[in-house]
Amino acid sequence: MFTNDQRQLERTGKYGTPRSQYLQNMLFIQLNVLELFLDCIMEPNEKLVEFGVGDPANAAVIIECGGIPLILQCLSSPVRNTVSYALGALYYLCNPLTKKEILKPEVVEVIRKYAAAEGVNVTFSNLADAFLDKHVNQ
Repeated sequence: MFTNDQRQLERTGKYGTPRSQYLQNMLFIQLNVLELFLDCIMEPNEKLVEFGVGDPANAAVIIECGGIPLILQCLSSPVRNTVSYALGALYYLCNPLTKKEILKPEVVEVIRKYAAAEGVNVTFSNLADAFLDKHVNQ
């Protein structure tokens, strides 16, 4: 785990990739992961959609790549986690630049239905209430 330059050189060998180059290559791999994230949301496989929508940490990429409509589609998923993740993602994605796209009347109506579904699913209700409180009921 802890190493010095000499030990790293020994481990890399004469024809190996230097650590700094390896880390640089990993950076490009990570950038491609963001595209994979959006591709997962478009898959017919609900498990892949659940995986894809579950990480709202890359909000800028989602917005730049036109991913908001894909997340909006996830609100009607039959998989509960996918719906929860979509509600959470929309909570973080909604800002002055994206409000027009996210706060369409039909989307707000779906979110209001989830907020009213407290007896069916408390998680949906809580996430939807938080979204409405922050972005609609100001």
